[in-house]
Amino acid sequence: MQVIRIINVFASLIVIVSALVTVAVQQDSSNNSNGSELPGEGKAMQLGNFSVSLAVKDIKASQAFYEKLDFKPVGGNIAQNWLIMQNGTTTIGLFQGLFEKNILTFNPGWNHKSETLTEFQDVRELQSLLKERGITFATEADANTDGPASFVITDPDGNPILVDQHVAKPK
Repeated sequence: MQVIRIINVFASLIVIVSALVTVAVQQDSSNNSNGSELPGEGKAMQLGNFSVSLAVKDIKASQAFYEKLDFKPVGGNIAQNWLIMQNGTTTIGLFQGLFEKNILTFNPGWNHKSETLTEFQDVRELQSLLKERGITFATEADANTDGPASFVITDPDGNPILVDQHVAKPK
């Protein structure tokens, strides 16, 4: 009798766990899909590859420091006081004397290896969507062009955000 009761309890637990797993999987697939719907917003923006552009005082000292964190140079020109470094898919830019503050940077049209994507959301489309949402721009991309372009916005805490597309608009 005791064994049957244990088996029934075990079977009930399996049903409950199975139901919880099903709900969790459904929530995960609806909340985390690429380009998922946001409530009242339509498709989510695809801002592109992300990096942090750091305003540094001594680019060689900064390079040496980030190399200790296993970042490797992947682009830039240290003689011109800028260097792009990566650790896996994490990208930072070191910029000496080129701007005053650190900048959050998004690159539509690029993956983390700076390879051009065949499909992406164009910088001018992103700019239009942000204008519709009431975002104020520090600089704007020329909406009448289809080549590389950029814009800058600033978050409520004064952090500049650069959306910098280096490739032509997708066809």
